[in-house]
Amino acid sequence: MGQITSPPQGQPSRAISRVDPTPSPGLPVPAQASVPSFETADRVARATVARFTQGVSPYAERAAWFEWASHLARAPGRQLELWLQAVTAGTRLARFALDAAVKQQPDLPFPPQERDHRFNDPAWRTFPYVLWQQAFLAQEEWWRSATRAVRGMTPQSADRVAFVARQALDAVSPSNVPWLNPVIIERTFKERGANLARGALYALDDAFRALSMEPAPSNHGLVVGEDIAITPGEVVYRNELMELIQYKPATETVTSEPVLIVPAWIMKYYVLDLLPEHSLVRYLVAQGFTVFMVSWRNPTAADRDVTFDAYRTSGVMAALDAVNAIVPGRKVHACGYCIGGTLLAIAAATMARDNDDRLASITLLAAQTDFSEAGELMLFVDESQIAFLEDMMWDQGVLDTKQMAGAFKALRPNELIWSKLMHEYLLGEREGATDLTVWNADQTRLPYRMHSQYLRGLFLENRLTAGRYAVEGSVIALKDIHTPMFVIGTETDHIAPWRSVYKIHLFTDNELTFVLTNGGHNAGIVSEPGHRGRHYRIATRPPEDRYIDSDTWLSLATLAEGSWWPAWAKWLAARSTPERVAPPSMGAPDKGLKPLWPAPGIYVLQH
Repeated sequence: MGQITSPPQGQPSRAISRVDPTPSPGLPVPAQASVPSFETADRVARATVARFTQGVSPYAERAAWFEWASHLARAPGRQLELWLQAVTAGTRLARFALDAAVKQQPDLPFPPQERDHRFNDPAWRTFPYVLWQQAFLAQEEWWRSATRAVRGMTPQSADRVAFVARQALDAVSPSNVPWLNPVIIERTFKERGANLARGALYALDDAFRALSMEPAPSNHGLVVGEDIAITPGEVVYRNELMELIQYKPATETVTSEPVLIVPAWIMKYYVLDLLPEHSLVRYLVAQGFTVFMVSWRNPTAADRDVTFDAYRTSGVMAALDAVNAIVPGRKVHACGYCIGGTLLAIAAATMARDNDDRLASITLLAAQTDFSEAGELMLFVDESQIAFLEDMMWDQGVLDTKQMAGAFKALRPNELIWSKLMHEYLLGEREGATDLTVWNADQTRLPYRMHSQYLRGLFLENRLTAGRYAVEGSVIALKDIHTPMFVIGTETDHIAPWRSVYKIHLFTDNELTFVLTNGGHNAGIVSEPGHRGRHYRIATRPPEDRYIDSDTWLSLATLAEGSWWPAWAKWLAARSTPERVAPPSMGAPDKGLKPLWPAPGIYVLQH
């Protein structure tokens, strides 16, 4: 693997823990009787099925539909209600059809939902396409009502049924049917079918790549280390799990306290260092901060037994030790993104328990600490589903990149699946690349044991906020954290819904500044100054102030136009030593932390 540097002198060695002393729930228990166990055969069978279903448990889906159907069958009132809704919808649709025959633009009885852009083109308002659009939207509205929970159903089953019904309807939307889509029809007549010929070639090329298991070209001329992730810096520390990048100063003096960023290992770190004009790292360096970034190694099947806590010990804590060695005697502003933020919160609570006060502040970017309302990802989390995923990962050693990408695409099929297919295969337009889409295609894997522990301990059992999350044998509590926090939620986040992120208010008593920015899980964070259409809301809770719910907070928070980045930089500066100092040296050669190679390092280039 190359050079492995030692921890700073005087610091304890933090080797990766590859053995979890506590058996993971769901793992086979050795048989006590003389009858041989065939559990391995069962796991192989489930793992084989999982390869075809991309890790989705058939039982979990069928069970949800059975629960819905059986409860609906015993609910004559709901059946009558749905029948009346169908009659009403049919009547409204018929009246609209008559109005459309004599009027140019009658009011739509079934307008698209706010975030539905499939029918934005003006051609969809012309006859007869508007009738097909309205008939489809009427069906969507009816199914949204039909899949509401029936009394006695578990909410998760109701949500899962609604999700699957929505997926099925999306597949048959008239926007996805060539002879019902006026945009495709118009383009085909205009180009005399050339668009279909180009699209067929694109589809054939993609099919050949899929069958030969060749990766599709994803960078479109944007190369990591040449165009993206080019903020100057050096890798100053490396172990088996991560590289630590120290960025070169851009100002003559810097803020005394450095910034340590812990990204998610579900993604490559350079989402925070894209093209220079979109780079959060470059922005912080330009404001006079000394910035350190963790770059995670992309695990392979050989890393199957790396634990979740290894990412804390060999990731967060090892990086913090190195930063302390390079910038001695100063506290550190720690920042975590997505699961990296969850891990940072766990590390900070552990440090608070152990009287470790090295953090000056904590920033969490779209990171959840309570998982009771964790959005549509929770649809994939129950005992059956996790056992199914575990068996697949047990066989593979990791959760593969395609399986991870497939789960995220399933959350937004209109934008990430159907729209792409229509543009490429029917309109004949290959989508142009941006730095964010190039990053999004640069996928990572997840180790078997780590991901199993993460799904069970946090998603399924919600141990962190239930007071049952133990680190090194002792339970930790977020209420022990007294360090100021800056927490970001994004309005349209489908991975970490902002109200779920907001719930950290319930479990902490420290000073907490919460920001709600527009955009999604990634675009809301990559929100550089000057980005058109950006706004955010911000409010600070003093220490030990009373809790207010998210809706009340939304009505009281200050609305500001533009990027939240300057507000964060100002917040960090206000919680730093007023006097600026000379930039620290790159690394600490006298402590065994000499620069190893230039940023972006080696781990980020692994596939």
